[in-house]
Amino acid sequence: MIEQVAEPLQQQGFAKVVLELEVNNHPGVMSHICNLFARRAFNVEGILCMPMSDTSRSRIWLLVFEDQRLEQMVLQVEKLVDVLSVRRHGAEHEVFERLEKFFH
Repeated sequence: MIEQVAEPLQQQGFAKVVLELEVNNHPGVMSHICNLFARRAFNVEGILCMPMSDTSRSRIWLLVFEDQRLEQMVLQVEKLVDVLSVRRHGAEHEVFERLEKFFH
């Protein structure tokens, strides 16, 4: 069976936001999250993942555009078994601002 992927929407005029996810730390979690976004043609501009001090959990930061589909995407992410919490931040969240220095 071939899975159809929707075409990505134009991102002009939309602000970026950071989604901070706390997840169970085991193989496949990142894949499930990224596949959820990919199936809905929702582009992820940046990803950062690090284990927390309690190594059974990790924190994932996703930099995405805040378009009309974002609320539904957050609801879908929250339904994933291994996602423990989701928080939204503005694009100015320091995690990606600091990383940009390494890429520019």
